[in-house]
Amino acid sequence: MLGTILIVVLLLMLLGALPNWGHSRQWGYAPSGALGTVLLIIVILMVVGRI
Repeated sequence: MLGTILIVVLLLMLLGALPNWGHSRQWGYAPSGALGTVLLIIVILMVVGRI
């Protein structure tokens, strides 16, 4: 249950950090890339059974 909530929160953060939005256009791809990496790690840990 906690893993599912964590994935949903990370997905929402990833969408908010995309440079398509006006507030994050100057940030580039760094925030979305970092959040994508964290999301990938969380998914891998869920598949392995650590979360």
